[in-house]
Amino acid sequence: MSAEILDGAHMPLWLALPFPALLLSIALGPIFAKRAWHVHYGKAAAFWAALALILLVAHEGFAATLAAFVHSMLADYLPFMLLLFALYTAAGGIVVSDLDRATPLANTGLLAAGTLAASLLGTIGASMILVRPVLQANAGRKHQVHVMVFVIFLVANIGGALSPLGDPPLFFGFLRGVDFFWPLRNLWPQLLLTAGLLLFIFFCIDSYLFRMEQEPIGAREETRIQIWGFSNLVLITAVIASLLASAAWRPGVAVDVLGTKLEMQNILRDAALLAIGLVSLVITPRQDREANHFEWEPLEEVAKLFAAIFVCIIPVSAMLAANAQGPFQPVIAMLAHSDAKPNNAAYFWATGLLSSVLDNAPTYLVFFGLAGGHAATLMEQTARTLAAISLGAVFMGALTYIGNAPNFMIYALARRSGVPMPGLLGYLAWSGAILVPVFALVTLVFFSR
Repeated sequence: MSAEILDGAHMPLWLALPFPALLLSIALGPIFAKRAWHVHYGKAAAFWAALALILLVAHEGFAATLAAFVHSMLADYLPFMLLLFALYTAAGGIVVSDLDRATPLANTGLLAAGTLAASLLGTIGASMILVRPVLQANAGRKHQVHVMVFVIFLVANIGGALSPLGDPPLFFGFLRGVDFFWPLRNLWPQLLLTAGLLLFIFFCIDSYLFRMEQEPIGAREETRIQIWGFSNLVLITAVIASLLASAAWRPGVAVDVLGTKLEMQNILRDAALLAIGLVSLVITPRQDREANHFEWEPLEEVAKLFAAIFVCIIPVSAMLAANAQGPFQPVIAMLAHSDAKPNNAAYFWATGLLSSVLDNAPTYLVFFGLAGGHAATLMEQTARTLAAISLGAVFMGALTYIGNAPNFMIYALARRSGVPMPGLLGYLAWSGAILVPVFALVTLVFFSR
């Protein structure tokens, strides 16, 4: 972490200001200046990143700032973008054919499959694969909005909770030392309860609306599902294998770049991810990508915004690493009970609510740092705290359109297909009525003690 290079105990809080300013820009720009933001978001991100570096140089000096910048880019940003590149390109080459019907049972089955796929393909990848066939299967239905809302709930967010491949927050946990299979071993009960309840609620809503439709189109006896691009499924398996290999194989060889040690297993992992993405581009027929409406703009936007995020978060990480000696000591105190034990319900809701209005990956990193930042301790001694942070970041990205990158992608594709998707407040009504009570039950069952 860049916090190891910088001493955050004596840093002033104003060094951290570019970070919330950038996140607020990301959250509010698409709402209040949609056209300008779409054109100039890269410039806005570059401005806040440059300001963060200038302030750091003024306070810490050029050499320390450069070392921290190199560490953040090579140890965090580059692996993150290479993983996204590999998953995005491979998932974009998998095509699910048109479906013949959209009965409640068929829709629920598709959502369940997408929820499971999200932890393997990533929420972006699973959403890309599922959205098109779901839209086409429901094209004859009079009521479609609820279907796309639940796709956002389950496939674009909640389903990504079981592996570092599923959602960026968990991948950053993996980079910080969290075991690859820790989410699967520790988060499946919460996912099972949450996804099970939401699938049941969806089935009830869809069944009611389906009965109201006098002549539902597509209510046939058989459903045909055809899938192309199986070679890309093999490539996704190779992505998983490369991550597991980097966690299991430690030859003890490293390259030092301005104080950042790049270990051999991680260098080879990143090279493998790059190669997997390039192979997918070469072997996937053009018509398959066209069928998925594949384009580079979403990945380009993530690349630009996250480059700025990982610059602006450098001083924040250093301050958090200082714990009680740092400027965030009052915030840390709010996340603990009177006996100094972690308040896991507070971690769950604080991480989640911030993830719903900011970006869930940097929010996860902030609360990971607030909880101590040591993966071994969090996985064993305070596993429920790590679970609360992980689930808050992954689950509650579904509360708003801006909580997770796939949310807006699904919204845009649905509107392009003629589905009258609700606006910001309308979507909040859906998530508030359905998700908040479910998350409250999750809190009561898993984090109340």
